[in-house]
Amino acid sequence: MGADRRGGARPGPGRAVAYAALGAVLLGGCASMPDSGDLRNVESTPRQDTGVRVFAMPPAEGAGPAEIMQGFLEALTSDDPAYDTARKYLTPEAARSWGPEQSTTVLANGPSIEPDCRAGSGRETANSVTCVLAGSRVATVDSQQAYQPADGSYQKKVHLARDPKNGQWRIDGLPDGVVMGKSDFQRNYTSVDKYYFASGTTGGSTGEPVAVADPVFVRSKVDPMTQMVRSLVAGPTRWLGPVVRSSFPTGTALQEDVSGLAPDDQNKLTVPLNLKVSQVAATRCTEMATQVLFTLRNLAPTLESVELQGVGGHRLCDLSEERAEATAWHGSAKSPENLYYLDGKHRLVRMPTGSTTTSAVPVPGPLGEGGKALESVAVSRDEHSGAGVGDQGRSLYVTSLASGGSLGQALVTSQGATPDERLTTPSWDARGDLWVADRDPRHPRLYVLGQGAAKPAEVAVPDLSGRISDARVAADGVRIALVVEKAGKQSLLIGRIQHDDGTGQGTSVVELRSAAPDLEQVSALSWAGDSRLLVAGREQGGVLQMRYVQVDGSTLDGPAPGALTGVKSIAASEDERVPLVAYSQDDGIVRLPSGAQWQKVDKDGTAPVYPG
Repeated sequence: MGADRRGGARPGPGRAVAYAALGAVLLGGCASMPDSGDLRNVESTPRQDTGVRVFAMPPAEGAGPAEIMQGFLEALTSDDPAYDTARKYLTPEAARSWGPEQSTTVLANGPSIEPDCRAGSGRETANSVTCVLAGSRVATVDSQQAYQPADGSYQKKVHLARDPKNGQWRIDGLPDGVVMGKSDFQRNYTSVDKYYFASGTTGGSTGEPVAVADPVFVRSKVDPMTQMVRSLVAGPTRWLGPVVRSSFPTGTALQEDVSGLAPDDQNKLTVPLNLKVSQVAATRCTEMATQVLFTLRNLAPTLESVELQGVGGHRLCDLSEERAEATAWHGSAKSPENLYYLDGKHRLVRMPTGSTTTSAVPVPGPLGEGGKALESVAVSRDEHSGAGVGDQGRSLYVTSLASGGSLGQALVTSQGATPDERLTTPSWDARGDLWVADRDPRHPRLYVLGQGAAKPAEVAVPDLSGRISDARVAADGVRIALVVEKAGKQSLLIGRIQHDDGTGQGTSVVELRSAAPDLEQVSALSWAGDSRLLVAGREQGGVLQMRYVQVDGSTLDGPAPGALTGVKSIAASEDERVPLVAYSQDDGIVRLPSGAQWQKVDKDGTAPVYPG
């Protein structure tokens, strides 16, 4: 699910009006709007007032350049759908050419205005002034609504001119896009996953297409459901686009003047598209409706069905939630049956995820019943196969989780000098491929084993700068989380997996991007949702702690798991209802049921994993 990011105080000149269901109220508790005096900081609408929308005030008569700039910046943080009020601070020509939808720049503390926006003293400059917006960059959101962390300074010039006819100051030169502080961004925007299908990849036992989450940011109080449908049919973000497909035909769009999309009282949503019935086959239409339903459940968790309408109001298809789950393999909808870990004898054991007891039993087959001591394990997503790293990290074995099987020969071996320089914990994707990295400093490599049985194929990582110390593939098989170590520091990076397309180039991981730019040590990680990871890490000068991070590097607004000392490994499921599990040096295997405290499971256990 996309995390709700509304809330947080923000600085501003106080020129904003919030309209609630019971009437208009003035922000900050003021009885009237001042038309003179110093500009002040005013607290924004409290986060619990989720029904409140904030609208900016238009420019005051006779406002000077500084006041025009402050009012314009305030208007950028309002809930005005088309920024109509912000445009009133611009000259007519600038208002027509300005493109606020091109980007959103997020600054640490909001933009400052440099210098003081005072008009020049000479005749030629008395009616003209150039101001500079400045600040420290945190992130950018591009025209596709994709978030990317950023750093460094921000400086953009804004030019103002006095109208010779009426004497009013207006902005006549400014960059495209909008700019705001981090707290304003968190109040105004929310992260939502839109869904596409992995190209050429199927999952599960019936070979259905695999759903892939593509997180974007939308303005949370400006018709977000309509925004998301427009974003969905427009196609995936540039980063994800090369490895996914959409079932919407090229050129698909919402019908003109559609707005205010929302489920009816039967929790059904009708989406009018610019398509004719003859353009869409039944199977394709079902996939389109699946994309819509998966996407909009982020915003409307009670949504039960979707109907797609074509030109003239003709029904293209409809789809229930149950049918959608059967149409596509969806990681967060596949609840694991068991939790797995290594017992005190380093054998693989399991216990039901819903068990209220702490008793585990050895798994059938050589990983649980044999004599091989294991250091780490992974269980396939269908829970039929297991991969174990033994021989103090030197060897990777893959075998059936059924009685009577044999361990066989090691499929991958490492020549690293110590266990920390040998094989990482392996992981499986939905198509059944197995991934593992060799941490040997002399020969660091990332491998994939097709269906967990094929000859290991080395995976190229052309953008890699450092050594992979941990790797976890996403359920969808098109993204992988890598912990990369360099000069004693560790970075959490997300890469896009591209498979051999017939060119003979093999499998590669490309376009690495940071998912946690403020962490310098990452000691454990696990996928914990379609676009979310659970990480145990440490910021510079900080202490080790667990927290959730988004794959796009954005900050999640919400509680982190309870504190736990000595964390060495963690296990989470894409199904967020399943308890978190961790291995602590102090307590062994522990789990965290929803709304409860950490509970001890096995004092002697290590290496917990859910299937994947």
